[in-house]
Amino acid sequence: MSIFTNNQLQTYHIHITGLVQGVGFRPFVWQLATAMNLNGWVNNSSDGVHIEINGSSATAAEFYNQVIAAPPPLSFIQQHSMYPVSWRQFDAFHIQDSKIAGPSTLMLTPDYAMCNDCRDELHNATDYRYQYPFITCTQCGPRYSVIKALPYDRINTSMESFGMCAVCKQEYNNPADRRYYSQTNSCAACGVGIKLFNNENKELSSTTEYIIRRVVESLDDGKIVAVKGIGGYLFLCDAGNKNTIALLRQRKHRPSKPFALMYPSINMVAEDFILDEARTQLLQSASAPIVLLKASQQAAQRVCMEEIAPGLSKLGVMLPYAPLFELILTGFEKPVIATSGNISEAAIVFDDDIALKEFSAIADLIVMHNRAIVIPQDDSVMQLTEKTNTKIIHRRSRGLAPSFFDYASNKGSVILSTGALLKSSFCLAQQGNVYISQYLGNTDTYEAQQSFEKTVHYYFSLFSTSAGVVITDKHPGYFSHHFARQLSEEKQLPFVMVQHHKAHFAAVLAENNLLKTETPVMGVIWDGVGLGDDGQVWGGEFFKYHNESIQRCYYFDYFPVIAGDKMAREPRLSALAVCHESRVAEDLLKNKFTEQEWSIYQKILQQDKLLNCSSAGRLFDAVASLLNLADKQTYEGEAAMLLEEKAASYFEQNGWDFNQSYFMDGAYYNHIPTGILMSNIVMDIKKGLTVDFIAAKFHYSLVHLVRIIAGYLDVKKIACSGGVFQNAVLVDLCKISLANDYQLFFHKNLSPNDENISFGQLVYYENNIDNNQLP
Repeated sequence: MSIFTNNQLQTYHIHITGLVQGVGFRPFVWQLATAMNLNGWVNNSSDGVHIEINGSSATAAEFYNQVIAAPPPLSFIQQHSMYPVSWRQFDAFHIQDSKIAGPSTLMLTPDYAMCNDCRDELHNATDYRYQYPFITCTQCGPRYSVIKALPYDRINTSMESFGMCAVCKQEYNNPADRRYYSQTNSCAACGVGIKLFNNENKELSSTTEYIIRRVVESLDDGKIVAVKGIGGYLFLCDAGNKNTIALLRQRKHRPSKPFALMYPSINMVAEDFILDEARTQLLQSASAPIVLLKASQQAAQRVCMEEIAPGLSKLGVMLPYAPLFELILTGFEKPVIATSGNISEAAIVFDDDIALKEFSAIADLIVMHNRAIVIPQDDSVMQLTEKTNTKIIHRRSRGLAPSFFDYASNKGSVILSTGALLKSSFCLAQQGNVYISQYLGNTDTYEAQQSFEKTVHYYFSLFSTSAGVVITDKHPGYFSHHFARQLSEEKQLPFVMVQHHKAHFAAVLAENNLLKTETPVMGVIWDGVGLGDDGQVWGGEFFKYHNESIQRCYYFDYFPVIAGDKMAREPRLSALAVCHESRVAEDLLKNKFTEQEWSIYQKILQQDKLLNCSSAGRLFDAVASLLNLADKQTYEGEAAMLLEEKAASYFEQNGWDFNQSYFMDGAYYNHIPTGILMSNIVMDIKKGLTVDFIAAKFHYSLVHLVRIIAGYLDVKKIACSGGVFQNAVLVDLCKISLANDYQLFFHKNLSPNDENISFGQLVYYENNIDNNQLP
């Protein structure tokens, strides 16, 4: 029965949940209600936004429908309801103080890039906030990184200590102003302060104009500057200065991993990179991620391509997302390297005292401000593939994390899943909502472990809750496993372990709403390594999902793991292991080792009961080594990225119409012959075929293999996950070669890498996949 039955005045209550705080929802509701001459109120609560109005059923329905149909652009409505309540007399429409009632069920609002209106004001010499480095409004600025408690009000953020001046208060209380109820509202008279230090911790200035000028001059002089942003510190330096880039690499202990670039304007980006409407929209979106872009010939005239991303033609590019960066880049008028303020793989630094202590050996100047960062986060990274424009998220962090809307938790208890080791994240499910933390780094470092633990407890505090069930990876050596087990023992909680690659598969199934599909789905789960159910190292898996069950059907033939973790850092070891039994590559491999090394590794390979591996990631490493692209790598994925680069070069020059494969139809019904694959590659090398061609053939062969196995399993749906599917060439080839015959599913709002493991663990447990039971 409809609640809208007559034209008699009644009081109606509206409840809206989702991403509705910190996005200008209350001012939007006030403006709409005022325009419609409705009396009542709106407030934030611990479970969303609540509204009450007086009106006829028809007027209430019109108001309700307009709120739901056209909410503020940054909001996301999950659920909404409207119902009549007892009559209350209202004389106007008001924004009430927030109400806190019970545990919070709010979705968390990410940090947003500076909007165009604030950018215009920042550069307008007649504006009250001209060159104020912390300008914000209801549509932009920090949110997640400054929240200390919920609901989202100034008193619950790190803006609490900044009392608004008369002008800011007037804006805050003026319904006609863009900053009406803007919780981060401030100006130079009352707001965030800025300071400049040298590398001897001496304060040089607290004047914005001087600091910006000094930073720009220092960048021009080839200096390195540390700047505190929204989620942590970034190191900036001139992207066109080879010597400075080399110095930054030396000081950061980062010999070859690509750096990101920050450009002053979208117009300058368009001059240096291949840019279309979709990529432009990504760069200018509210999340303002780093976007991997193909460089044009012009780029090399402005930035040091080889020094920034050795061996690669794509560079990570972003625009100034914070007003402080906008002022610096506007003054500098050239692109800068903008890389996380840390050393090597350590967590991003966000604490001012730590920055002063640790950055003296890296940065020549340090720019800090006194708005505390409650939760640190790196910049998000994504790309669109060249041929099919498929979005691939490489890092889900600032602007994207932590709320997740593609899945609703269905258990009553609070569930914490702790993910894997590298590219770590955790997932918290409570009150039906799912929160996937920002990228928390590689938890094989102490700093990242501290950050991980601190962020988990921050979530517990934020939602006034604690875990009821703890889920983790099977590998007992992972920090996430150790943390989960310790927490479960301390709190006497159920402890669940989920196999690494099954978690990957569950994540991509859930993200594409395939958990209840009636037809089987093949999962192609390719990554580096993960502990398998048989105690071996998995990573090149073909699963079949049907009737809430995951069956491992095919995998790359095992090859030995030698030298433990060293194998991941030295692609030559992967090549040696994969080619060992066939011996066909001995003459290609022997010169990659000293005589002593060769002797030692040969003895290791003769041992019985070696740990075995099916990793597709290690196969990429092996091929890269055989092609002399990388025998040792200084960062995760370096060899695979260089191999992808060669394949991309071939397809760019010769087109994507390719059908030469190392795999034969119908030849491998029982297993996937890793050794034969490598032997065929070695034969092509000895024939003198080009590196680009062999790289392209290897990539195509993997896609052809997917077709072969899909035929054996008699499936028409294929879902792909794992770090290997960060490879844009592989994704494009899948779509070009398979999309006409199969339904293909990739991650949409999560990264295919191990960041999605924590979510997959939750999904696997909640949906009782494989009839998992609590021990």
